[in-house]
Amino acid sequence: MSVDPLAEIVTLLQPTARFSKLVECAGAWRIEREATGEPFYCAILEGRCRVRFGGGQPFMLQAGDFILVPAMRNLANESIDAPADLPAMVPTQLGDGRFRVGSLEGPADLRMRIGHCSFGSPDAALLVSLLPDVVIVRDQPRLATLMQLVGEETRARRPARELVLERLLEVLLIEALRSGTETTASPGLSRGLADERLSAALHAMHARPAHPWTVADLATEAALSRSAFFARFNRVVGLPPMEYLLAWRMALAKRLLRDRDMGMDDVAERVGYGSASTFSVAFARHAGMPPARYARSELRDGMSTTGFGT
Repeated sequence: MSVDPLAEIVTLLQPTARFSKLVECAGAWRIEREATGEPFYCAILEGRCRVRFGGGQPFMLQAGDFILVPAMRNLANESIDAPADLPAMVPTQLGDGRFRVGSLEGPADLRMRIGHCSFGSPDAALLVSLLPDVVIVRDQPRLATLMQLVGEETRARRPARELVLERLLEVLLIEALRSGTETTASPGLSRGLADERLSAALHAMHARPAHPWTVADLATEAALSRSAFFARFNRVVGLPPMEYLLAWRMALAKRLLRDRDMGMDDVAERVGYGSASTFSVAFARHAGMPPARYARSELRDGMSTTGFGT
C-alpha cells in the first residue's frame, strides 16, 4: 500500500484557517510580533523584504517567495533599508483584509499576503516537532494563488466552508513542505524523508502501523545495520525509531477513537497491539488517561462545540 507520511502528518494536524490579509509596505518600515506557537505563512507578491524568527538568521525574501513557519517564534519583518534603530510600526487598516505599513502615501514597494492558522490535533506539538522550523519556497507563484483562495474562502459564508478551508490548507502546507528549497537544519520528518535509507523505513512504518516492528526489522527496510540505522534515525529525525513509531501509533489511535467507528479491540489491532488491555495500558501511559475515557471526553467536547452539550 502506498502511503505518504508527510500527507498523513498534515491531515492529522487538522489545520483550520484563522485569518488572511494583504499587507502593503512603503518606505522604511518594521513589523514585530511576539511568538504565538501557531502556524504562520506568507507569500511575497511584489518587492523585497527581510524577515527573522527568534534569534535565528535573517531571510531575504522577494516576489515569488513563500515562507512557512509551523510554530511561529518572535517575528521581525522589515524593509531592506530599515535602520537598526527604526521602531516597530502598527499596520493601518485600509479596508477588509487590507493593511498598510510605513508611508501611507504613494505606491507600495512591497505587497505580501500573510496567513495564520491553527492545528486542531491534540498531538499538534508532537506532529509539528517533526516538521522543519522554517520552510522557504522560491519562485512558486501557485502558493500565492492557494493563499488567495484561502483568504477568499475565509471571508465568504458559503456552504461547506470549513471543509473547503481544511482541504485548501492541507494542500497549501503539503505543497510548501514538499517544494521547500531552503529549510532549517533541525531534525524532523522532512529530513528523514529526504534521506533515501530512512525514507524507506518511515514509509514502511506508516504503511503498516499494525506490524510488530523491531529496530532490526526497520534497519532491514533501510538496508542498514541495526546500530547504524538507530544512530542515523535518531540524528536525522530527532528521536529514536521506536519512540517515533509509538507516537505515530498513538496519534492514529486518537483519530480512530475520535471517529468512534470501531470497537476498542479493533482500534488496538489497527495500531499494533494484540489485545485491548495491552493497548489500554500503553495509551494511558502516553495520553494520561485510558482510551475509553479519552473517547468520552472527545465526545463531550464535540457535543459542546456543536451546541448539543449541556
